This record gives sequence, structure tokens and C-alpha cells, in this order.
Amino acid sequence: MYGDPAVSADRRPWPIAAKGFRPFFLLAAVFATLILPIWLLALDGRLPVGGYLDPIYWHAHEMIFGFAMAVIAGFLLTAVGNWTKRETVIGLPLLALATLWVMGRAVLSGPQVLPGWLIAIVDLAFLPALLIAIARPLIATRNTRNLVMLGILAALFVANLVVHLDVLGVLPGWRRRGCVLGIEVVVLVILVMAGRTFPMFTRNATGVASIASSPWLDRLSVGAMAALIVLDLVMPEHAISSGWAAGVGIITFARTWRWGARHAFRMPLVWILHVGYLWISIGLVLRALAAVTSHVPPQIAMHALTVGAIGSLTLGMMARVALGHTGRLLAASRLIVAAFVLITLAAVVRVLGPLVVGMTSYRPTLFLAGSLWTAAFLLFLLTYVPILVAPRVDGKPG
Repeated sequence: MYGDPAVSADRRPWPIAAKGFRPFFLLAAVFATLILPIWLLALDGRLPVGGYLDPIYWHAHEMIFGFAMAVIAGFLLTAVGNWTKRETVIGLPLLALATLWVMGRAVLSGPQVLPGWLIAIVDLAFLPALLIAIARPLIATRNTRNLVMLGILAALFVANLVVHLDVLGVLPGWRRRGCVLGIEVVVLVILVMAGRTFPMFTRNATGVASIASSPWLDRLSVGAMAALIVLDLVMPEHAISSGWAAGVGIITFARTWRWGARHAFRMPLVWILHVGYLWISIGLVLRALAAVTSHVPPQIAMHALTVGAIGSLTLGMMARVALGHTGRLLAASRLIVAAFVLITLAAVVRVLGPLVVGMTSYRPTLFLAGSLWTAAFLLFLLTYVPILVAPRVDGKPG
């Protein structure tokens, strides 16, 4: 199931296993639709969840290492095949990899019936397997430009390991640091890929030839974010780290000056990417403000990055990649446009809610944001399940 594009039609795998984005985008969307209602019920004490992790950290861990990791896996397994002209994994190996991801969610979401060390091993096994799957073609083709993705996956593994070592009593007090590291590494992935793709997507969709990236600003933003990750590991919640975060937020915004966002608002598959990216700058600046004023709760900065940036961009990229890699026209349906609006509203409510109603009575905004998020991914499922489980419309493999 590796490498040879000239596979006869009768030997092709089932459509769901024909390309990495198919099972992982499907799993990510199903999980995104379920996790918020489950967590909100757990907060109300109506549903026990996360025997290995308490409900708050179960929610944080699973949004990063469950949902976001599934989207990253689907994207990388597909993109690396394009970059190298060699398959990563398809067919049964791909389904086995997806099953490994599901097993991690299963052992972490229910009551703790297994020893802690075994739960940790099951959950931690996915990232090394994914790393091997994408390393094979990258190394075989000497694709040095994209070897950074191996380092990023290794960093995500370390972040997940830190959480588990806290739970197991080896690194007490580190689980929050592990979750923050995971979020920041996901943001780093976005910064790397945004510079490569968002200007190109916008230029191709609008026909505006002046749209381009700025290579030196691209390098500066990625380097500054990597430095922030190191600072947060060495001196978490320090004033220096918070001040640096503000600088990174300004740089990430500045790099978009030639990305052509103003030309994109009639094209939903493009504007959702620009809106999602903007939440990175907002989240980093809010983090700095939270360090100097009690009027800005720290958690709203984190949710600007998670609900705003990660939520919007994963939804937007899944919608675009699934259309392009199944041979369909890059045009968002009305349901998907509605999903983009809903995920944007979810971020606005989640970030602005605590500022408007205060932290002591913001529970209704929490439930409203969760409902908007859930509705957005439910609309994605209604639209994309038939696409993800069907063969390409042009008859090509993949």
C-alpha cells in the first residue's frame, strides 16, 4: 500500500482508506461534534467522564491530542504524499493507524479500568506511528524542506508525554504545561503552513497577482513562535513570556499585509482561513493583556487560540482539502458557509463572553459557545460524510 500510484481500480482500497484525510477528517469531525456536549454535561455533573484525567484536563487534552491531532494527521498523511509523490499509508495500514487514534480516545474518555501506565502507552502510541508513516517518504525522497514536520510531531509527542507523566506522578504539576505546549505547537504548525498556502489559495481564488507572502516575515513569525514555546517551558507564566507573546502576535499579524484578505470575503473557503488566522494574533495579544490587567481572564486568550484559531482553521482546511482531493470544485455549499459562520460566532462568544458578563456568571455563554461549535461540525458531517466515504468523482485513486 505504499508508493505506487499505478494501482488498478479493482485493487484500490475502500474509498475511506484511499487517502489519509478521509478517515481522520471523518473521525475529527465526529469527535468535535461529541466532545463539547459531553464535556458540558460533565461540568453540570450529569455525566462522568475522564476517569484517568479530571474533566477539565480531559477536555483540554482531548481537544489538543485528540481532535486537533486527528486533523493534523489527515492533513500530513495527504500532504506528504503530494510533496514526495509517494504514498504514506493507505488501505489496511491507514485503518490500523486510525484505530490506534480511536483506542487512545477510548481509554481516556471512559472510567479508568486499566492501569495508568497502560492508558499512557495506548494514548502515546499514535504519534510515533504517525511520525514513522510520514518520515518514510520524506527521508526516502530527501525532502529536507518538510523534515520540520517530524520535529513538530516529536514536540507534540513530548507535550503529550508530559501530561501523562504528571498523571502518573513522575512530573507532578506539569499537566498544564504539557497542554499549553501542545496548543502552542499546533499554532506553530499553522504558522508554518499558513505562509505556504494562504497567500497562494487567496491569489488563485481571486486572481489578484499582487497577493504574496513575505519570506522574511514568515521566518520571523515561525522563529518567534518557536522561541515562545521554549520560554513557556523554561519560565511558564513569566512576565517575559507574556511580553514576548504580544510581540509574536504583532509579527503574526504583520506578515499578512500582502495576503489579500480584503479580496477574499466573497469566497468562504478563503475568508475562513484569514479569519481563523487572525485569532492567533488576537489570542497572543490577549495573553499579554491578561498578564497586566485582571479585566482580561487568562483563559479567554487560550480559547482565542483554540476555539478561534484551531477550530476555524481545522474546519476550513478540512472543507477545502476534502473537496480538492476528491476531484470536486472548490466551492463551499450553503451548509458549509453556515458552519463557518457558526464556528466564528462560537469563538466570539467564548472569548468575549467572560469580558461582557464576567467570570462569575458566564456559564450561559459557555453553553452557547459549545452549542455553536457543535452545530458547526455537525453541518460539516452532514455535508462531507458522503464525500469522504465515496470514490473520487474523477475516477482517480485517492
